[in-house]
Amino acid sequence: MTTITQVRARVFEWHGPTVPPAEHFCTNAIDIVRSDGDRMGSFRFHAWTVVEIETDDGLVGLGNVALAPSVAKLIVDRYLAPLIIGSDPLDTEHLWQKMYRATHAWGRKGIGMAAISAVDIALWDLKGKILGQPVFKLLGGRTKTRIPCYASKLYAGPIDAIQREAQSYIDQGFTAMKMRFGYGPADGPQGMRRNLDSVAAVREVIGPDVDLMLECYMGWTLDYARRMLPKLERFEPRWLEEPVIADEIDSYAALAKLTHIPISGGEHEFTVHGFRQLLERQAIGVIQYDTNRVGGITAAQKINALAEAFGIPVIPHAGQMHNYHLTMASLASPMAEYFPPHDVEVGNELFYFLFEGDPLAEGGWLDLRDDVPGFGLTLSTRHQESFHVIE
Repeated sequence: MTTITQVRARVFEWHGPTVPPAEHFCTNAIDIVRSDGDRMGSFRFHAWTVVEIETDDGLVGLGNVALAPSVAKLIVDRYLAPLIIGSDPLDTEHLWQKMYRATHAWGRKGIGMAAISAVDIALWDLKGKILGQPVFKLLGGRTKTRIPCYASKLYAGPIDAIQREAQSYIDQGFTAMKMRFGYGPADGPQGMRRNLDSVAAVREVIGPDVDLMLECYMGWTLDYARRMLPKLERFEPRWLEEPVIADEIDSYAALAKLTHIPISGGEHEFTVHGFRQLLERQAIGVIQYDTNRVGGITAAQKINALAEAFGIPVIPHAGQMHNYHLTMASLASPMAEYFPPHDVEVGNELFYFLFEGDPLAEGGWLDLRDDVPGFGLTLSTRHQESFHVIE
């Protein structure tokens, strides 16, 4: 039997060049509380925790988490590693339940579950390497020849810059893209008009036959969203993402009943139990869990099965290999989010600086290799001088 001998969690803090914060870059949950300084500051991820799980035969599985990385490292080191060392890494369900139940008093949501996610992702990477198969093959195999993806950037800014960026995605072959709103309730009617002008400008460039997704990142209120939705319907968006904070499930349900625009969310929800509540209350029309938050591969595949039963699509948040493998293996997942490689800005881009092996989109499509075991990732050495590593 292969046995886990070591679990190591390291924090990689980025100290390289970053794109300076821009005003009204993207609405977010703290906007209505304050408006001074960098309004996106608390939602930037310029440090990640990487988890490496090693076996007695020298194989290593990689996982990661971007939420509160120093806290995640502490949780992995102090609470999770002792639970799995000495175990068979193929027993992913048993190990997940062990971590979930041992930390249940404080770990079932938030950073506790994000830390469990990183360990679980590393275990699935390890499982693939032990069995000599890519993770998506272990999850059921290829359900798509390739994965269609949407370009996910288009942060708020000057109209001409947004239009140029949207045109660049069309030129690259994307048939779907997502833009962010820069204004919310604190910005009054003028901000509402600027939001609408931005959407109109992008739709003008991309035409009627390209899917356009709209993201609020929890920066609106129920009242504001109710006022905006009728004005947005003429642009025929594919969905409106996270209009209010994640705990306001009743608000999501109310908005879903108000409009034919699908209301999406789940980036800040956890485990199959959280998504059962959202689905039973008909609160969302698109599920967007993040695998390295929601509970890892073990939790995500259960959510995929539940979503299929409810007829709700799953389009995981933030691209990245763990999400692509789940998307490839599930009929409930019609497409993937894709962050184009870019200088470090919010922090999602750090995936390209930390790891080698993430596929690049070609003509709006992604593919995964059948001959690379696990997730096919390795830690990159190309940018190591720009990271401060906390062991």
